[in-house]
Amino acid sequence: MSSVAAAASPALRTEKPIRVMVVDDAIVVRSLLARWVDAEPDMQTVASVANGREAVARIEHSEADVVVLDIDMPELDGISALPLLLQKKRDLVVIMVSTFTRRGAEISFRALALGAADYIPKPETETTTAAAFRRELIEKIRALGRNRWSPRARIAPAEIAPAPRPARKPVADGAPALKLRPFSAVAPRALVIGASTGGPQALTMLIEKLPAAIDRAPVLITQHMPAMFTTVLAEHLSRAGGRGAHEAEHGEPVLAGGIYVAPGGRHMRVVRTAEGIRIALGDDAPINFCKPAVDALFSSAVPVWGAGTLAVVLTGMGADGTGGATNIVAAGGSVIAQDEATSVVWGMPRSVAQAGLCSAVLPLDQIAPKIIRLLSGTRP
Repeated sequence: MSSVAAAASPALRTEKPIRVMVVDDAIVVRSLLARWVDAEPDMQTVASVANGREAVARIEHSEADVVVLDIDMPELDGISALPLLLQKKRDLVVIMVSTFTRRGAEISFRALALGAADYIPKPETETTTAAAFRRELIEKIRALGRNRWSPRARIAPAEIAPAPRPARKPVADGAPALKLRPFSAVAPRALVIGASTGGPQALTMLIEKLPAAIDRAPVLITQHMPAMFTTVLAEHLSRAGGRGAHEAEHGEPVLAGGIYVAPGGRHMRVVRTAEGIRIALGDDAPINFCKPAVDALFSSAVPVWGAGTLAVVLTGMGADGTGGATNIVAAGGSVIAQDEATSVVWGMPRSVAQAGLCSAVLPLDQIAPKIIRLLSGTRP
C-alpha cells in the first residue's frame, strides 16, 4: 500500500470510491497512473484509454467522477476533448496533465477557461515515478473528487472570468461555529495572499477589483505553482488588474502599488534592509511539501509590517499558511479566509478558520470590498 493510502482516513475505506478515468496515449503512463489510483482505498480506475476520442465515447458508460486527461494525444487531444467531456457530464472533474514548459502552462490556463478543475505538470518520462508527482496527483483526485459540487472556474485567454456562483452547502447539524477575531486597529501596510488549487481563478477575480486600493500597499502573492506557470499567472494578473504584476526578483524593492508573485520553485520572503524593504528569494527545502510556500511569505511579513500585515488565504488543499497566519495574528495583524461555498477546495482557508485565526471568512466576491475598506482605514 502507498504511503498516501496508508495515511488515508479509515472513513475513506467505507465511502463510495472515486471513479477515475485515465486518458494518455502512452500505455506505460496509463498503466502507471491506473496502478497508483487502484492502490488507494478510496479510488478505483474505471477506464484507461489512449486518446480524447475514446474518452468521449466511453465517459457516460464508465460513470467516471474524475478524468485525468493528457494534453498531447493523437486523434483528439486533451484540450479538444475537454469541452466534449463536460458537455456529456456537467459535474465531471477533469484534471489536465501538461508539460513543464511555457506552452504547457498556457494550455493549462486555457483548459481552466474551458472548465477543467485543475492541472498537474508531468515530469519527463524517466522521472514519472517521482514520489512528489504521485502524491500531488492522488491528492488532487481525492480533494476534487470529493468536492464535485465546487464551481468550475473559467479563464479567458487574457483574463480569468468570474465563475458561476454555486449553491451554498448547508451547514451540517452540530457543526461548530467559527470564532472570529477583531481586525487589527492598525491600517494594513501590506497585503499578503496565499492560494493553491483554484487559486489562479480566485486571484484574478480578486486583483481585478483592487486597482485603486493597490496604490496604498504592496501585494505579495504565493500561489502553489511550478516555474513557468507562475510566469504565465503573473501575466494574467497584470492584465486583470491593469498593473505591473510580475514574478518577484531577488533584492528588488517592495513598493506600494506593486504586485509580486513568488516564482515557482523558490520561496518568497520580505526583509527590511538599510535600503528599505526588499524581496528575498530562497532555494531552501520545501515547507508543507510546497515551494514556494505560503508560510514562508506570511512569517517573513511579521518583522517587517507587524500589526500592519493583512493576510488573505484563498482556495487550496492542505494547511499551508496556517503557521504563518498564526505568527501574523500573534503580532496583531489580521487574516481573511475565503469561505467554503466559493472555494474549489476548502483546505487552506478551512485550516486558518478552524484554528481561530480569522477576522472574517467571506465569499470570494466580498473579499475585495473588505480589503478596500481596511486599506482606506475604515474600521470594520
